[in-house]
Amino acid sequence: MSVLPDAEWRVRPGLRRIVAALGSDGGAVKIVGGAVRDTLLALPVTDIDLATPLLPDEVTRRLETADIKVIPTGIAHGTVTAVASGDHHEITTLRHDVETDGRRAMVAFASEWHDDAARRDFTINALYADPETGTVDDYFGGIADLHSGCVRFIGDAATRIAEDHLRILRYYRFAARFGRGDLDAASHAAVVTARQSLKSLSRERIADELMKILTLSDPSAIVGQMAADGIFAVVLPELDPDFAVTLDCLLANEAAAGADVAAHRRLAALLPADRAIAEHVASRLRLSTRQRKYLSAVAEHRGDVARPIRQLAHAIGVEAARDVHLIAGDAAAVRDLTGWAVPQLPVKGGDIVARGIAVGPEVARILKDIEAAWVAEDFPDAARVVELVNQKIGRTSD
Repeated sequence: MSVLPDAEWRVRPGLRRIVAALGSDGGAVKIVGGAVRDTLLALPVTDIDLATPLLPDEVTRRLETADIKVIPTGIAHGTVTAVASGDHHEITTLRHDVETDGRRAMVAFASEWHDDAARRDFTINALYADPETGTVDDYFGGIADLHSGCVRFIGDAATRIAEDHLRILRYYRFAARFGRGDLDAASHAAVVTARQSLKSLSRERIADELMKILTLSDPSAIVGQMAADGIFAVVLPELDPDFAVTLDCLLANEAAAGADVAAHRRLAALLPADRAIAEHVASRLRLSTRQRKYLSAVAEHRGDVARPIRQLAHAIGVEAARDVHLIAGDAAAVRDLTGWAVPQLPVKGGDIVARGIAVGPEVARILKDIEAAWVAEDFPDAARVVELVNQKIGRTSD
């Protein structure tokens, strides 16, 4: 029998209030999934999810009786969110699958913990803990797999993947996070065999899981494995042939510069330096307008690392300029952007008109020339800008 070690989250007032409200008849609620797994590994715990055999209406009734706010976040699938002492915890009624098509599942409520565990993806995620005693229920050898660094599907891997095709990408992410040594042979073979089924998933789900993989502290090995397995041929066929070299360079520069992990920067490193391709990928993955513009700018300017970085930042923004250098340049250059924001040219069209230039295209041309000189001189102060204005207009100030 395994028992959870002491952890800060186990004594949080909000969680204890929820457990007290639901557990009046004993065993009515357990901690499930990631919180149990990560506590056993002494990793930080963020989300603490609970499972219960109680039906959603009864869960709601008990919580509200205890003056705990209830939000019906996923009531159709048996999930509500309890808000107690400022903490939010999802509580889901035990379920078993009735019908699946690889994209979504029809579920029915269950009364047995084993049934709920059997519908989960990996053995290391099918762990349940008594919130009071810390006793862990492990139905499929998940604890042993945690200790050995083995990430494997529960039961038949092909069946688990057929239930939800996104589990292919989740397998690679969990293998990168928790795996050690060789991949589980049966699980690995199953995801490779089923890789074409990823085409049935929504682009948003693909993008979300891909970004999670790229957020790993060092995704290079698993990205290389996915490429070798033909996964990117399905979800990111635009993958640059030299992605491994570029990604390794980026990771080294991120570490040297102390840069925070950014999934979209890693995605940019996987793509060729081609603006049209970057825009196509952003559109297909349904990325935001901001992300699309970012990927486009980085792709277009990957060859501009010889250009002073502040000049580049003036053209494409601080974030994109920094990341161009992290991807294709060197970490030292990004220090020039630390605490620096792109300044505004301290002269406007009205200032030019006030100097006797008629309103029209000539004003815009002069402003453009002044700005080019100002940028080339590394954004000097207003006094120097006055001198530049005088030079361009061809007269001295009064």
